[in-house]
Amino acid sequence: MINFTVPLFLTLKLSFVTMVFLFIIGIPFAYWLAFSGFRWKFFVESVVALPLVLPPTVLGFYLLMTIGGNSFIGQWYEGVFHKPLAFSFQGLVLGSFLYSLPFAVQPFQTSFAGVDRKFLEASWSLGRSRFYTFFHVILPLSRHGIITGCVLSFAHTLGEFGVVLMIGGNIPGITKVASVAIYDEVQSLNYGIANIYAAILLAFSFLILAGVYFINRRFIRTI
Repeated sequence: MINFTVPLFLTLKLSFVTMVFLFIIGIPFAYWLAFSGFRWKFFVESVVALPLVLPPTVLGFYLLMTIGGNSFIGQWYEGVFHKPLAFSFQGLVLGSFLYSLPFAVQPFQTSFAGVDRKFLEASWSLGRSRFYTFFHVILPLSRHGIITGCVLSFAHTLGEFGVVLMIGGNIPGITKVASVAIYDEVQSLNYGIANIYAAILLAFSFLILAGVYFINRRFIRTI
């Protein structure tokens, strides 16, 4: 009897954890990209956008070389936590974070940059700090972009295959997410089981994206 719940639950867990990290780290990073006058900012933006054009297997390969057991990072992690970083759930989170980074940061950045500067200047003229202005002016006015970035990063992680297979392998209950399970079933010619996994991911992804468009349309109508 095939247990469909384990790979699906692991996929949802990976997507949620990745989205949370992207929100926590991506928000201040996107703010810096939106408002910084750093001369070489375009180089940083290019690095962030690289996963959009880079083949997943290339990114997965270099990540595997970076966090594998023969690397400094891999050996340090294993020495501290007494388990390898590669072929672990933590390794999947790291790979998913990097691979989905532009799907979160770019909507955040675009939304921050789109805030009318007169609102920022009004806040500053009232003696409010940049910290206060960010949380009480920029964030509320950028909520549609933040929602979009979070949901897109979540949905993108749902369908990851190349990166997670390269750095996570196919360990049931640990790194075998739904996309890898589909690949396994197709390799075994179990098209019916593969179709169930695929249909569930298709339906879930569609509902997520439909929700984003619905929320953004309602937001546009209220401004």
